[in-house]
Amino acid sequence: MPCMKRREFITLLGGAAAWPLAARAQQGERVRRIGVLTAFTADDVESQARIAAFQLGLQKLGWTDGGNVRIDIRWAAGDVDLFRRYAAELFALAPDVILANGALALRPLQQASRTVPIVFVNVPDPVGAGFVASLARPGGNSTGFTSFEYSLASKWLELLKEIAPRVTRAAVVRDPSNPGGIGEFAAIQGAAASSGVELSPVDIRYAAEIERAVAAFALQSNSGLIVTTAGSTAHFSLIIALAARHLLPAVYPFRYHVTAGGLISYGPNIVDQYRRASGYVDRILKGEQPADLPVQAPTKYELVINLKTAKALGLEIPTTVLARADEVIE
Repeated sequence: MPCMKRREFITLLGGAAAWPLAARAQQGERVRRIGVLTAFTADDVESQARIAAFQLGLQKLGWTDGGNVRIDIRWAAGDVDLFRRYAAELFALAPDVILANGALALRPLQQASRTVPIVFVNVPDPVGAGFVASLARPGGNSTGFTSFEYSLASKWLELLKEIAPRVTRAAVVRDPSNPGGIGEFAAIQGAAASSGVELSPVDIRYAAEIERAVAAFALQSNSGLIVTTAGSTAHFSLIIALAARHLLPAVYPFRYHVTAGGLISYGPNIVDQYRRASGYVDRILKGEQPADLPVQAPTKYELVINLKTAKALGLEIPTTVLARADEVIE
């Protein structure tokens, strides 16, 4: 009996010693949680492409949605109030990391938490906007991928003059509440002085306001549109429709504007940024800190042209522009 008790004691002791190891192993295999806050709607083709690129990137790194990771997505549809509400909802789910699309998503997330790691995409000038301390050493809980330098916005005006030389007036569509809207408009203003183009800002708030502003602007001849990144998400379908209705040549920042019927776009490949963001999320899930991961610039810029739209506007795109295009939609 004493031997039996001794063996039982050793077995019990061995089990007690093994329990923390098993618990630690189980804890190491827990399902990790990723929040995503995006400016689009769930049924938007562009948004689906971005999320798919992010999920595929994660999968290649060993993270499978519904397996060892759960991805919670909130679609704010460009609504400032929804961004705030969904930011709170995502933090309530206790995520390990959050992916934020654009400055409008990043700002409420940072206001709600300075500890939960955040990876952002498509944010112009994150230093000037106060999101990070520097590009090389972001500090805080956020890092990610900037869309581009504001100086690139001047290229939109140059492109507009190339494809529509008669344009002497350009309405610049922007969101004044977005830090990027100010910087991009300033860059376009700098280029306007030498181009002979008069600029008029069109602030995005409500659909009815945009419609009235563009309709009034289009009453005068030789007019065109420039849509900034800070005005490219909310109501973009309406803006494309208004440009077509009033026969306004328009330059956009992203490819999805042109595939949706816009005339021409020049800007970074944001789908690629989502793919690259999966790498930062992976590194954070494995223990690295956002403060130590440098903010990265785009690696791909693309020029996309819709020839069907050009024909409807009575424009002939110069061969020099066509030769530079990454994609031409017939």
